[in-house]
Amino acid sequence: LMIQPDEKLEKFMDDVTELIAASQQEDGYLYISHICGNPDPREMGEKPYSWLVHSHELYNVGHLYEAAVAYYQATGKDKLLNVAIKSAKHVNKVFFEGGDPNYNNGKPVNQAPGHEEIELALCKLYRVTNDPLYLDMAKKFLEIRGVTYRPEGEGVMAATYAQQHAPVSQQTEAVGHAVRAAYLYTAMAQVDALTGLHDYDKALQAIWNNLVTTRMHITGGLGAVEGMEGFGAPYELPNLTAYNETCAAVANVFFNQGLFLGSGDAKFWDIAELSLFNNALAGINLKGDRFFYVNPLEADGERRFNHGNGGRAEWFGCACCPPNLARLISSIGSYAFTENEDTLFVHLYMGSNVEKTVNGKTVNVQMESDMPWEGNIKIRVQAENAKMTLALRIPGWCKNYKISGIEDAAQEEKDGYLYLKKVWNREETFCIDFPMEVQMFAASERVREDIGKAAIMRGPVVYCLEEKDNGKNLHELLVDTDMHASVSEGKICDTVVKMVETDGWRLTESGDAEETLYHMYQKPQKQKVRLHYIPYYTWANRGENEMQVWTRVQNP
Repeated sequence: LMIQPDEKLEKFMDDVTELIAASQQEDGYLYISHICGNPDPREMGEKPYSWLVHSHELYNVGHLYEAAVAYYQATGKDKLLNVAIKSAKHVNKVFFEGGDPNYNNGKPVNQAPGHEEIELALCKLYRVTNDPLYLDMAKKFLEIRGVTYRPEGEGVMAATYAQQHAPVSQQTEAVGHAVRAAYLYTAMAQVDALTGLHDYDKALQAIWNNLVTTRMHITGGLGAVEGMEGFGAPYELPNLTAYNETCAAVANVFFNQGLFLGSGDAKFWDIAELSLFNNALAGINLKGDRFFYVNPLEADGERRFNHGNGGRAEWFGCACCPPNLARLISSIGSYAFTENEDTLFVHLYMGSNVEKTVNGKTVNVQMESDMPWEGNIKIRVQAENAKMTLALRIPGWCKNYKISGIEDAAQEEKDGYLYLKKVWNREETFCIDFPMEVQMFAASERVREDIGKAAIMRGPVVYCLEEKDNGKNLHELLVDTDMHASVSEGKICDTVVKMVETDGWRLTESGDAEETLYHMYQKPQKQKVRLHYIPYYTWANRGENEMQVWTRVQNP
């Protein structure tokens, strides 16, 4: 609705809002399974808020708060927002004030939910209402985690599973269920940024460093271990069995945006961009109607990895991933740009038109971009005697950049941004160019499955080999370290993308036998081939087939 008004869609949303409002109890409680009187006590508890370690009561209302804020921002209608406000005030009374005999015998529940979400949703509710109650609630939920309740057990009852093993300010590693963890870290970063207290800085920096160096795939994927849908041991990053839930990749974008807001450092947007263009975007097909819940870095064409599917699915019984992608993509403009009083930050380069007010004067910034395929960006600024700083992110994947056409601007590089400070007093057009080279990457030697292998990237895009372009048995292919890479434009299901070719080899029939100290073996023969790489996010759009991101390396 924000992108294109639609009366039919808006009426549907209004009808849904009426239904939700009518379902809410007088005291503000809103969780349909309990309201309808048919809960599964193993998942939801026999009474409201009696099994918070696994009940999704606060997780669900958290998403409701986010939906209410989004609908209010899109339409100005506040009925759903008022439902969220009523619910939040109920939660505050039951969890932190007490006095309602219908919940926990009138005593404050004072327990953090097993599945985080309400914390970051309360931050959004605070930002749209300016009511400090909601930011205070978010802070309280963070402060009691791992303090007032710690589960004792294994698996989903382990204290680490829902990040309840220690107070959040004392946590230093990414542990447990990946989506829960990333939502928690996002809330910590946002509360720090909104309060200005930076109580969680030390913990967040330790967690972020641990995450990106030992527990994140090259696609920006989090939660590599299936079964627990979470983080394993350091450097436990399998390819074929990697889980990397789409929701976790979306949350990785949220987390890094939050860290930027508290620091102004571009390194966080390097990770957000990586996750956005690779693991997150892979979660939806090019047509927009089939999805990945799970995002491995290798597929054999047989394993039913995607919740019973060997490829993309039309929908899921637990349908968190498709709408999570929908909200991220629909609101991408709010992630591409941020501002403070006199500075407009550009994090993601895309065709856009942004207006900013500086000291009562309007500045219009238009951008033409073909990212992520080309690094040439044209920027047009229109203003009348407005003093403003334009901060342009220098992507971490870019080795050199050039800027041309800008006049009378003070230029400074700081924390990964190029700051252009000047009085903009007419229409001015300039260009910045980030050359895109095909680059080969190796994983840490501690990642067992990637020893002797390499991955290919161009700009922010990770590439992969797919059976459709390279034939079966992708494990028999080797890529030259001297790639002789070439880039060409091609189509996958009518979508134009940049494809990469490199020199490589395919193992063929064994040659002469060679004798070693221990046994006889057949020395393999190799045939020189060109390897055809496609963007990782586009794989499995042409049916179920083999795929791999990491390929064995052959020295030329």
